[in-house]
Amino acid sequence: MKIRVQSIHFTADIKLLDFIQKKANKLDQFYDQTIGGDVYLRLEKTEDEANKIVEIKLMIPGNDLFAKEQCKSFEEATDKAIESLRRQLERHKEKVHPRSGNHKEASLSDEL
Repeated sequence: MKIRVQSIHFTADIKLLDFIQKKANKLDQFYDQTIGGDVYLRLEKTEDEANKIVEIKLMIPGNDLFAKEQCKSFEEATDKAIESLRRQLERHKEKVHPRSGNHKEASLSDEL
C-alpha cells in the first residue's frame, strides 16, 4: 500500500517511517482494496508528555477512514491509530459484504 508521510515542523527518522509503513501494510490483510493513505506526524506544544500526534487517513473505494491518536511516542500513537483503522475496516467490510448468517436454517424452516 502506498503511504505518504508528512512530518510537520520536524524531520522524521527513517526508522519511524519504516515502522509506519510496516504497520500500515498489515491493514492489507483485513481489506485488500485499499487505495493508499496519508499519515501526518505532529508535535503539540504542551506541558504534557503525551504530545506526539499521529493522524492517518486511509483511502478505500467509496470512502475515507480516519484515525487520530495522541501518545508519548509516535510508535505508540501509530499502533493505536492502526488498530482503530483495523476495526473501522472490519465494520466497513461487514457493511459492504454482509454475511448471510442463518441462510441454511431459514430454508429448512420454510420446508417444514
